[in-house]
Amino acid sequence: MAVMEKISKVPANVITGYLGVGKTTAIRHLLESKPRDERWAVLVNEFGEVGVDGGLFGSGKGEDIFIREVPGGCMCCAAGLPMQVALNQLLARARPQRLLIEPTGLGHPKEVLGALSDSVRAGVLDLRATLTLVDARNLADERYLRSDTFRQQLEVADLLVANKTDLYGPQDLENLRRFLALGENTAAKPLEAVEQGRIHWDWLQAPSGFRPPGGHGHAHAAPPPVEEELLPECGYRRLENSGEGHHSCGWRFAPALVFSFDALFSLISGAAAERVKGVFITERGVFGFNKADAVLSVLELDDALDSRVEVIDRERGDWEQLESAWLDALKTGFPVSP
Repeated sequence: MAVMEKISKVPANVITGYLGVGKTTAIRHLLESKPRDERWAVLVNEFGEVGVDGGLFGSGKGEDIFIREVPGGCMCCAAGLPMQVALNQLLARARPQRLLIEPTGLGHPKEVLGALSDSVRAGVLDLRATLTLVDARNLADERYLRSDTFRQQLEVADLLVANKTDLYGPQDLENLRRFLALGENTAAKPLEAVEQGRIHWDWLQAPSGFRPPGGHGHAHAAPPPVEEELLPECGYRRLENSGEGHHSCGWRFAPALVFSFDALFSLISGAAAERVKGVFITERGVFGFNKADAVLSVLELDDALDSRVEVIDRERGDWEQLESAWLDALKTGFPVSP
């Protein structure tokens, strides 16, 4: 029997940024522009209990791209156990030449990096540049400026990336430069500006400047990743989460339930929540819906194991009413487009 080669020195990058800044779009772009002869893996952490981002990567997955999700809040909690379990499983399955780690935009990037330290010391990972995506328009919102998570994301960055510049006003980018110049821990950090998450894969090559903190900075228990529960007979399940000043509610729907594309588009377009993202099986095929900054983008995907959606807001929504709206958007009697 052949002996499996030991996994060692896998280049790893953390790509972070606040909720809705465009991390998933940026990683999709990286996967599309990666060297063709390399296997890459992505470890995705989501605030909500229903993992959606893995489905949004769906059209890019193949023999050279592997995705693993850690839903349910900051993956570094409980001494990093959820992340370590998922990381070990992903590395053993994918044996990648590059690992991208996307923490939740409401997580704790310093602790995520700290939880990677054991793998770095053991020679399993070679930690490279941390990229932090920033939307300069958010500087007008005091909630971001008061956020410890937002501050951490800026401080851990080896490279700051101003994303969505095609949506900026005349002074937004200059305001960001001035804001960073005034910060003790941000003044010397390099800044790049991009549209629609079009970051360059060679930006990942630089070494990481992160030094692990003395201890774990916060504590709330999170279980290790487990296989998702089977759906009940009704064909769907609802899961909720709260923390970091936000509330989330997610739904998983059985693949036999086919949605109306038009009904979904109307429902998600009109949703008042801060963030809505989902992957749905519709009568037109499989589509990803991603709404942030009141802008809805729709992406056609190759396939999906089921339909799922996550809603995140600063106030707890009327989840029962929203659940009824999802069910009203079902379109029975139509086969899924091939």
